[in-house]
Amino acid sequence: MRRSYSVKRVIRHQRKPGELMLVSMIDIFTVLVTFLLMTAVFSRTVILELKLPPANAQFKPPPPGLQLEVTVRKDALQVGDRNSGPLATFPNKDGAYDYAGLSQYLQLVKSKFPDKTDATVLLEPDTPYDTLVQVMDHVRVLDVNAGLSDVQYELFPDISIGDAPAVAVNTVADTRRH
Repeated sequence: MRRSYSVKRVIRHQRKPGELMLVSMIDIFTVLVTFLLMTAVFSRTVILELKLPPANAQFKPPPPGLQLEVTVRKDALQVGDRNSGPLATFPNKDGAYDYAGLSQYLQLVKSKFPDKTDATVLLEPDTPYDTLVQVMDHVRVLDVNAGLSDVQYELFPDISIGDAPAVAVNTVADTRRH
């Protein structure tokens, strides 16, 4: 049977508004928060302390001995002494830096200079951050596989960072002049 407009209007005004059921929403959010907390990965942040000289520090001449520098070039890693020059160069292998060769050489240097704890990492412009972290990790510690676990030995934990000196390039025009 058809109802008139006025009857529908009266029925509509007599109806109670719908209630909001919060209990089921609270249950859903409780389960969601519990799930997120249980599956969250809390990563450990490692902070390295870089030692910078104070602004009012006076220059002290360095003591005689090794001044270890690891220079990161686009095509190689170079280990050198600030006083005597390059000691070893590790060219890239298959487009990647030779971190294993660097670690082996630094282990040899550490065996000859056991009291030495500082090193300088020099970077060319536009060196990726990941490369810096990898080089610093290999300069700081040596990872040795001892059976089922890895053991880390300290190499040169006191690291300074700087800009690599420019490479002298001999061009064809320079060689023709001489």
